[in-house]
Amino acid sequence: MANLVLYRKYRPQTFKEFIGQKNIVKIISNEVISGDIAHAYLFSGHRGTGKTTLARLFAKSINCLNRKGAEPCNKCSACLEINSGRAIDIIEIDAASNRGIDEIRGIKDTIKFAPAFLKYKVLILDEAHQLSKDAANALLKMLEEPPAYAIFILATTEAHKMIPTIASRCQKFEFHKLSFEEMVKKLNFICKQEGIDCDPEAINLIVASSEGSMRDAEAKLNQIVNFFAGQKIKAEDVKSLLGLVDINLLFELCEMLSHKDKAKALRFLNDNIEKGLDIQEFTKALVDYLRKLLILKIDPTLADLTLPGETDELKAHFIKQAENFEENYLRKILDLVLEAENKTKYASIIQLPLELAIIEAMGF
Repeated sequence: MANLVLYRKYRPQTFKEFIGQKNIVKIISNEVISGDIAHAYLFSGHRGTGKTTLARLFAKSINCLNRKGAEPCNKCSACLEINSGRAIDIIEIDAASNRGIDEIRGIKDTIKFAPAFLKYKVLILDEAHQLSKDAANALLKMLEEPPAYAIFILATTEAHKMIPTIASRCQKFEFHKLSFEEMVKKLNFICKQEGIDCDPEAINLIVASSEGSMRDAEAKLNQIVNFFAGQKIKAEDVKSLLGLVDINLLFELCEMLSHKDKAKALRFLNDNIEKGLDIQEFTKALVDYLRKLLILKIDPTLADLTLPGETDELKAHFIKQAENFEENYLRKILDLVLEAENKTKYASIIQLPLELAIIEAMGF
């Protein structure tokens, strides 16, 4: 366990340990307790929110020999086999790299045989939306006439790409991004368990940059811990290592935008590029910053939802700056910077799309 990366080491082994998705966990737990188990499930939603983890937990729970309520014991032979990844009756396939008809035919040949050791044979198909058309049709055939012992769990980040006939044969669960507070709590727990000395502001920055993905947050913490190896982790360290944009730069540029000072804004941008500013990351961060300003311009009472984990001082700072903009002007700037973000990666002069966006915005 000591050599495992953090997101694997601290992967939940019981439903009680699972972070977020409370309604989904409750429904799944009740189905386990009642024995009223469907033959197919569709877990969809944002990356890193627990779809595959819950699928594994579910597979373990329904096969546990000494289950208490819905919770697997993690001690019986079935649980130990599943936890070690050696259970031949739990089949995990990544459809992103195994998307063809031959792979699904192989699954069909495996599914037709009863479980060798466990009560249920469970197929966990990750990124299920990436199956080819022929493979999806072959999977549909299996879902139409499944053996009593077979459970299918399909996971996807893009449910709209699933063919409707497959989706309609599944119990559907939409996984949401984890809340800021849930993620901070989990990272603080990991730091305590691992003896990691990490400033609260540093934890907040890791969470804020992970966009509701617990796996991303744990992976970033792992990266930072490995880099600083036993040292105290500060907010400045996180910004430096993850390439996060200093919010003061965003504030300064938006002040220039609010005063429509083209020359000053362009000079500011190029001066900071010369100092090593990553223009792609800066443009991405500017989109997020402008979005927050627009929301707070429309309704300042949304500060707690728009800026989770931030100080009251910073929230007041945002609200005050939003007051300097007209709503339509903010919308125009945001539209233009969004376009610039998409163009930047292909531009021969990397800062040109953002420069043009700034010039056009100030002429509005």
